[in-house]
Amino acid sequence: MKKTVFVFALSATLAGCGQQSSHYQFQVADLEPNLVTLSSDEFLGRMPFTEGEKITTSFLEQEFKKLGLEPGNGDSYFQDVPMVSVTSNPSERIEFKSPKGAIIAEGLKDFVIWTQRTDSLVEVENAELVFAGFGIVAPEYGWNDYKNLDVKGKIAVVLVNDPGFGTEDASLFKGNTMTYYGRWTYKYEEAARQGALGCLIVHNTIPAGYGFNVIQNSWKASKLYLDDRGQEKYKLGFEGWITLPTANKLFDLAGMKESEMLAKARKSDFQPVSLGLTASTKIEVKAEYNVSQNVVAKVTGKSKPEEVIIYSAHWDHLGIGKPDETGDSIYNGALDNASGTAALLALAKAFKTDNQPERTVVFLAVTAEEQGLWGSAFYAQNPIFPKEKTVANINMDGINPYGKMKDVSIIGVGQSEMEDLLHVELEKLGRYSAPEPNPVAGYYFRSDHFNFAKIGIPALYFGTGIDHAEKGKEYGKQLQDEYTAQYYHKAADEYDPSRWNLDGAVDDVQLLYNVGKTLSNSDKWPGWKDGSEFKAVREGYMKK
Repeated sequence: MKKTVFVFALSATLAGCGQQSSHYQFQVADLEPNLVTLSSDEFLGRMPFTEGEKITTSFLEQEFKKLGLEPGNGDSYFQDVPMVSVTSNPSERIEFKSPKGAIIAEGLKDFVIWTQRTDSLVEVENAELVFAGFGIVAPEYGWNDYKNLDVKGKIAVVLVNDPGFGTEDASLFKGNTMTYYGRWTYKYEEAARQGALGCLIVHNTIPAGYGFNVIQNSWKASKLYLDDRGQEKYKLGFEGWITLPTANKLFDLAGMKESEMLAKARKSDFQPVSLGLTASTKIEVKAEYNVSQNVVAKVTGKSKPEEVIIYSAHWDHLGIGKPDETGDSIYNGALDNASGTAALLALAKAFKTDNQPERTVVFLAVTAEEQGLWGSAFYAQNPIFPKEKTVANINMDGINPYGKMKDVSIIGVGQSEMEDLLHVELEKLGRYSAPEPNPVAGYYFRSDHFNFAKIGIPALYFGTGIDHAEKGKEYGKQLQDEYTAQYYHKAADEYDPSRWNLDGAVDDVQLLYNVGKTLSNSDKWPGWKDGSEFKAVREGYMKK
């Protein structure tokens, strides 16, 4: 059955379709106890495949039961997520050769590579290197960096980000705002679709949004992937990055200039070219299979139970790791993402306490976000509730710990009509939205809402604003910068009541609730906006 796609207007007409305001009013007490518990040392950093996972998922199940929510997966609160942990031990060097000479690149310093393959050994011997521009195939932009190229058995060398970055030309992809095609994960996916043996991305700090030191964290590290045994899915022999200086040496050996190749790659008539180089290396592999779990509960809708709105948050963090300067080795992940998980429980309580919604509201705590968004990826590939019946996703990844803010930061401005509904609710509360401060970083593609977007489900994700209610924008920006520098993905990310102010978290959770409550009592279906990479996906199956 075809659904009517509705463009949300900034007016009271939408509210007239359902309840005009929320009854439930959130308090700090709705968030703080579960935040304290989830981020405590007793939860061991909530790493998948550890005792910390068992403690966390059992706690979430019990909390959903206490609240009176129904199991979200038949008669179970769990969705099993089969996964594999792949530890890559690459050679300490890659030898690049040409008729003109050779270059020896050093592992960790010049390159970082790994593999998704589970064979005990991946060998690369004299594989040809080809330069494939940005490694993008985007029909809606009239773009194909692999045209007229057979890359099977070869290594694709590609540039980071997408052609619009640095041009100030908003008509070229999305200018400085990264599209999905600029994400490093996409480039590996596309190279695999093309049948390449491997793919090396040329690192450049500004368009990447982070230094090479971030990539170095992947050197000889274990990575989690979905267990896809029996699906016969092709995987690259290896994925990885090379530094810009190393890439320049390769281009020089090939008789090319990186700056000239970048200029050519920005044009839609770009033709991929062989570099006249070969590469040899190997990777020793250790694979371990296990099962992690998503936790899911629901409040069934009164009149349209088959139509579903999904709130999501990832329960996992980094577990126990290298001790910091204080000797603390438990990565508690208080903000990232005990706060979002505590908000998920608070929202579940509110929907259960308030009047029963017309549509079903689902609360999904997903696993392995930190390892690659795998819990939400598995859900998207194996949805409990059909995507055709899923109205929207509202995702939470870090809830404001800094006190009251006048604004929120919309991640992915211009993607879906969910942001129009958000604006309606913001206006009611006397608040406003601002675009994300660093659109080049592609944050829309870096949290769990992205996997819902990939299958066409309109997804909303907003971050903490910077316009502090008492001290202004500079102070708010300072707080966020301090978090990134001192706490993000460190053992120090703990709940500290002397440092945290949950008044702003309460405001943001109220906003999240109001958006979902209005939509749960409406008969409207938000869609994707023109120019979104996901618009055609949704329209493709909603028209059937």
